[in-house]
Amino acid sequence: MLSLYVPGDSVVHRARAGLKLAVLAALGIGLFLVESPAAMAGALALVVVVGVTAARLPWRALAVQVRPVWLWLALLFGFHLLATDLRTGSVAVLRLLALLVAAAVVTATTRVTALVAVIEWLAAPLRVFGVRPARIGLVLAMTLRFIPLVAEKAARIREAQAARGADRIRLGMAVPLLIQVLRMATTVGEALDARGADDAPARRPRRTAAAS
Repeated sequence: MLSLYVPGDSVVHRARAGLKLAVLAALGIGLFLVESPAAMAGALALVVVVGVTAARLPWRALAVQVRPVWLWLALLFGFHLLATDLRTGSVAVLRLLALLVAAAVVTATTRVTALVAVIEWLAAPLRVFGVRPARIGLVLAMTLRFIPLVAEKAARIREAQAARGADRIRLGMAVPLLIQVLRMATTVGEALDARGADDAPARRPRRTAAAS
């Protein structure tokens, strides 16, 4: 799966990218204002229902987003059991799951070009501070592109280790994965440098009064 976008013609696919990002932001703010496990579970169920029914996404498209972080969520829950209590741990894990699935629905139903266009539009006022919206859009596009690429490389390393007799995922796969990611980042960085991606934009010459 080399792209997070899942083609479709659902009502969620046809919605504007700006609207979906606004709903995602509002959901994130709302989830952090509530501390009820029931509310977190309800939000998670609602997001899953929207993704499966309204967006018509397959279960796999949502499950594949959760699979890489299940261990981290389990560790977070265990930490809260030791440091706080069951209720706090449940709220933290359910909140992150709801946000993760909601973000998966947005990225699966929105093309990267549409997301980049919205981010560049939002960052346009920052030009007065010397920020280049096009560069922010490039970072976002590359991030969304690298996520499935890194996942694919991790899957290939896992398959290669399994072929050598490794029955379970081991921490040893982190080293070859890190090496491949660093090589890929170096290659992309060299390609961007060759194309002048880090060059400052040329300033327009000031108009001078015409000689009389």
